[in-house]
Amino acid sequence: MKVTVVGAGNVGATCADVLAYREIANEVVLLDIKEGVAEGKALDIWQKSPINLYDTRTVGVTNDYARTANSDVVVITSGLPRKPGMTRDDLISTNAGIVQSVTQNIVQHSPNAIIIVVSNPLDVMTYAAHITSKLPRSKVIGMAGILDTARYRAFLAEALDVSPKDIQAVLLGGHGDTMVPLPRYTTVGGIPVTELIEEEALNAIIERTKNGGGELVKLMGTSAWYAPGSAAAQMVEAIVRDQKRVFPVCIKLEGEYGIDGTYLGVPVVLGKNGVEKVIELKLNDQEMELLHLSDKHVKEVMAVLDNMQSGS
Repeated sequence: MKVTVVGAGNVGATCADVLAYREIANEVVLLDIKEGVAEGKALDIWQKSPINLYDTRTVGVTNDYARTANSDVVVITSGLPRKPGMTRDDLISTNAGIVQSVTQNIVQHSPNAIIIVVSNPLDVMTYAAHITSKLPRSKVIGMAGILDTARYRAFLAEALDVSPKDIQAVLLGGHGDTMVPLPRYTTVGGIPVTELIEEEALNAIIERTKNGGGELVKLMGTSAWYAPGSAAAQMVEAIVRDQKRVFPVCIKLEGEYGIDGTYLGVPVVLGKNGVEKVIELKLNDQEMELLHLSDKHVKEVMAVLDNMQSGS
C-alpha cells in the first residue's frame, strides 16, 4: 500500500509520521513545493524507525508528482493559513487554486486514489477538490468531523475524569462555528452523557469544541497539527485496512437530511472504497434546524468559490 501526503507542514508531517509509526502503509511519500523540506522531514521520520520499530518507508520529494504515482490514498494538507488582514475570500481564492492544482496532479498520476482533504476552509476545499477530480463523491472527502469529535470527547473526558477511550460521539455539519453536536448520540461506556453531566456544563463543552481551533491559535499563534494530522491518518487507516469504521466526514450530500449539493460533515462507513455508506440519523426538529443553518452557511462559502471561478 502506498500513501501520499501533499504538504509537508506541521499537519502533513504529523500525518506522515503517524502513518509510518503505525505501519499503515508500506510506503509514505511526503511532497512539498519548498525545496528540501519534505525530503528532510521524511528522512527524519525514517531515521527513527529503528528506535520506534517500524518499517514503513518514508520518502520526501519536491513537487515531483511522478514519485506519487499509483498511490492508494492521498491526503491534501496544502494551503496557506489565514494571515492578519486576509479576508475569508482571500483565503478561499488562494487555497482553492492550490488544492485544485494539487488535485489535477494527483488524479493524473493516481487515477484510482481516494483523496482526503484537510486544507482550510475545509468544506469548500473538499468541494474544490471534488469538482476538479471528477471522481465519485465517495472518493473525495474532507477531514473535520474526526478532529471535532476528538476535541469534544477530550473535553468531556477531562470534565468527567474518565478515559477518552470510553467516549463515543457524533457531530454533523460544517467545520467550525456552525458544527452541530449531538448530545443525544454521545455516550460514556454506553451511558448517555446527559446522565453524567449537567446541561450547562455540557453546553459549555460544546461551545469550546466549536471554537477548538481558535483556542489553539490564540495560545500558539498558529493552528493545530498533532490532532488534525492524527485524525487524517485515522481516516487513511480505515481505508487502507478496510476497517468499515463509522466516522463523521465531509462529503457531498445528495438528498440525505433533505440537503442536496452541499459538502457537510455526516457519519459514514469508511472502508477500502472510501465512503461505503452515508448514515442518515433520525434528527429531532432542533437538530435538523441547526444542520440546515450549517448547510446555509457552507452554501454561502461555496458560492464565493463559484463566483470566483465564473469571474463574476
